[in-house]
Amino acid sequence: MAETMTKLKHHSDGQEAQEHSEGNVARTIEAQTAKMPSDVWLWAAFATIGMSTLFHGTGKREDGNFVGQWVAPLLLFGVYNKLVKMGGLIACLSTVNQSHHAQRIETAASWRAVR
Repeated sequence: MAETMTKLKHHSDGQEAQEHSEGNVARTIEAQTAKMPSDVWLWAAFATIGMSTLFHGTGKREDGNFVGQWVAPLLLFGVYNKLVKMGGLIACLSTVNQSHHAQRIETAASWRAVR
């Protein structure tokens, strides 16, 4: 019963991965985005806040409002960057876990053969 459930789970995981696979453009963007440190987006958002404050202080309110609106998208890019990195980490850990699980099954089978 447990073996059947495991097979069904692996089948459904594979089917889900096929249904939710990314296109070439998304994979390319994610590969390039994952190379960038997450701090870049945070510091860019802080710099934008500073620029907006500077514009407001010098009387250029419209410019300050325009630049101030960049903060949220920059922070969202940072969150996206983090999610891409987490997705890669989860995929890597999943592969390692599956490999480790297969190795444990082989070891158990060899112990049974010895007995």
